Amino acid sequence: MTDVLAETPIQEPQRIRGLEMPWNRVMGSIEGPASAARALGPWHPQEFMAECVETVPEAGGMMTFVFRRRDGAPLAFRAGQYVNVAFPVNGQDQEPVDRSYSLSSSPTQPWTFSISVKRDNTGLVSPWVHENVRPGTVLDMLGPVGAFHLPDADRRARYLFLAAGAGITPIMSMVRTIHSLPGHANVVVLYHGAEAGGFAFHQELAYIASVDSRVKVFYSLGDRSQPDGWEGLSGRLTAAMIDQVAPDANGRQVYACGPEGYLNSATELLKQVGVDDTSIYMEFFSGDRQTILEYQAELALAADIAEEIAEEIATSAEDYYESQPSPFGLYEPGYDEDGTLQATGLPLETANPDAPTPEGSSDAGREAGSPDASSFDTVGTGSLTLSFMRTGINVRIDPDQHILEVAQRAGVRIGANCKEGMCGSCKVVKLSGEVEMNHQGGIRKREIDAGKFLPCCSTARTDMVIDA
Repeated sequence: MTDVLAETPIQEPQRIRGLEMPWNRVMGSIEGPASAARALGPWHPQEFMAECVETVPEAGGMMTFVFRRRDGAPLAFRAGQYVNVAFPVNGQDQEPVDRSYSLSSSPTQPWTFSISVKRDNTGLVSPWVHENVRPGTVLDMLGPVGAFHLPDADRRARYLFLAAGAGITPIMSMVRTIHSLPGHANVVVLYHGAEAGGFAFHQELAYIASVDSRVKVFYSLGDRSQPDGWEGLSGRLTAAMIDQVAPDANGRQVYACGPEGYLNSATELLKQVGVDDTSIYMEFFSGDRQTILEYQAELALAADIAEEIAEEIATSAEDYYESQPSPFGLYEPGYDEDGTLQATGLPLETANPDAPTPEGSSDAGREAGSPDASSFDTVGTGSLTLSFMRTGINVRIDPDQHILEVAQRAGVRIGANCKEGMCGSCKVVKLSGEVEMNHQGGIRKREIDAGKFLPCCSTARTDMVIDA
């Protein structure tokens, strides 16, 4: 019986040209699509409550958590995007800890959705998630967020997916999505892992590759020794390895996700095999290649703060699996005719929590013991003044300038990653003043109500006092 089945010829399916996401025609319709169809379009991020309905152990210390929205609506997203989740790590009566995790499920099955979390025993959030999130757990979420995703329509649909470690999670969403859709496609996945038994989703990837001729999957153990029976690749990512698995890489769209060192290397290697920058899409978990270059230039100008920044980068590396993307904590010093501008870094004094608050004043920046902004040095030009209380500096700014860029150049330490209002890593508190903010889902309404804002996508409307 087995021989008969093995010898039965199987013809290739006949497919339509290219790939098209199921919501694409809805978005382009002029007929006024029905409400049910509109609900499946990933129009914009939303705040919602979600209930865990299943947990699935994965290889490599990962766990997949399957959720459904409490309001019964589908979660409409694009393959590769992520959600921001508020975890009550310190108890239900304390401020939750936000983390962003890539969606590993396919948007073509929108009634449930999944995130896959790598456990890092030195981290704050991932051990709590593994130990406490169970079927029935309800969490506050915001999403979908992120510009790292497959296009809504692609008539060629030729892809090279590069993943390292937990970077497989958004790539898995893309593979599952393509496998679920009709149409011509050609997909090569190159997945780097630390140990032979640590490749998450390897069983499902093997199944998809066995039944879908459009998908090929390759594994590499990086620079680790090969165990007996290992049939995959070995060694770090190289131009030769890319050429081996995808000799036509320069004719593909490349999506890559993983730690910054891996992706910085991938950027250079892809250029060597002829892939144009316009065909490369990357999801960095902490900072990006340009951030690294700026950081190197900064060290040359400010060696005295190198040790402190190095500690922040080490902390960022420890949080690698816990947050996508995570704050990088970088700033660029500004300049005037006398050289580099440096902030004085005045510390905030602890106010007496039992002291009465003056009538009509509720701002933390107005509490007794706070430094007086009138004593700060003032730098820059502009019609408005930003007073940064922790840094101890006043910065002049014009109403059309984004606050983050001006603040960083003046020496204010504000972490930043996407700089587009998506990741929320630059979130700070305004103690007074008004901003105009055009974010892309990186902040919740409750946070805005509490006085927080994203300086990367905000402009000042008045003079401001900021807790940074």
